[in-house]
Amino acid sequence: MKIFAFKKGIIAGALCLATMAGQATDGYFGVGYGTINKGLAGAGIAYYQGSLINGNPAGVVFLGKQYQASLELFNPNRQFTVTGNPSGADGSFGLTPGTVESDSKYFLMPTLGANWMLGEQASLSVSVFGNGGMNTDYPTAVFYDPSSESTGVNLGQMFGNVTYALKLGEGHSVGVTGVLAYQYFEAEGLKMFGDMGMSADPSNLTGNGKANSTGVGFKLGYMGKIANGLTIGAMYQSKVLMSEFDEYAGLFAEQGDFDIPASWTAGFSWDINDDFTVMADVKQIFYGDVKSVANPMMNMMTAQLGMDEGPGFGWEDITVVKMGVSYAGMDKWTLRAGYSIGENPVQESEVLFNILAPGVITNQLGFGFTRDLGEKGKQLHFAINYAMNEDVTGSNPLDPGQTIKLEMNQLEVEFGFSF
Repeated sequence: MKIFAFKKGIIAGALCLATMAGQATDGYFGVGYGTINKGLAGAGIAYYQGSLINGNPAGVVFLGKQYQASLELFNPNRQFTVTGNPSGADGSFGLTPGTVESDSKYFLMPTLGANWMLGEQASLSVSVFGNGGMNTDYPTAVFYDPSSESTGVNLGQMFGNVTYALKLGEGHSVGVTGVLAYQYFEAEGLKMFGDMGMSADPSNLTGNGKANSTGVGFKLGYMGKIANGLTIGAMYQSKVLMSEFDEYAGLFAEQGDFDIPASWTAGFSWDINDDFTVMADVKQIFYGDVKSVANPMMNMMTAQLGMDEGPGFGWEDITVVKMGVSYAGMDKWTLRAGYSIGENPVQESEVLFNILAPGVITNQLGFGFTRDLGEKGKQLHFAINYAMNEDVTGSNPLDPGQTIKLEMNQLEVEFGFSF
């Protein structure tokens, strides 16, 4: 009956997540997943305690039977500044000077997970979580769309992971995850790009409401203790192949294709003593393999929006380093801290289109704790993350006398409960 009730909760949580906008930290992925992992700023690929929510699939077999739920308040702050007046030259596309802040600044993000042991050597787990995304909602016609009073995009993603993990002797394990993904997208305020002949399908460029997409992928993971107190871990997540956003086939390259990029992570955790653990990870995300994200904007010189080589956001692959510490030397308390630093996927040459998706954050701090409630493994978790203000400035490629500055910071606060 408990398992049945929890599965009902997972379904309800999925429906909630499908209406939530996402984070933009490691590009458009979250800095971490689950309250424990976020308190470490996403570090811990070799730290099984934070593995249930989109962590290393090899780690969950060490958790035992466990249920987790969390709720996050997410506050992203996005804005852009245009400096310099439009030139008015033939063929130019200048923007109105000034600073514009995005609305829609607060979001709630629930997360659910469960792990069941299959004997002593194997486990099966299920988790449902939001995977980041992109959201902007500028209260003005940035690109002079006469049919819309606002400009922006809204990409939300929700994942459902099913994981099987198996112990391989003492202190070693492997895991495999089947990844089910759902995403939605809508855009408004982009009609002028169609009027200028930049879209291969102007009727499916903007203002078509919410489009839906589904897809599948997989994850593979390994975790192993190689010396006393020293554990290593590694994980590979495949590209998630998504169905096309048909209603936006005239916006995204490859007729509305928007696959979710592959990534890998490797790292270690070291128990310095019984109470103090340090950990570090390296992660790489392959945005360059998704044309709708990676194609440079100036591809417009040879291809229209929506074509295979049509303009995109010009994002590049990024590498992220994450470091974390955990201290359990206080009665019933565990304290955590972490720091994440990464490359910026947004280049100076790509600032015009990235007004819609200013995923420019590169540095993030995390702090958290767990309070043992002392009954049947019940624990209360807390994490707070601050993504430090970051900006990218470049010339308007369609009116080079102007400069465009993209700017973003964000705050996340999450409470979790496990038993």
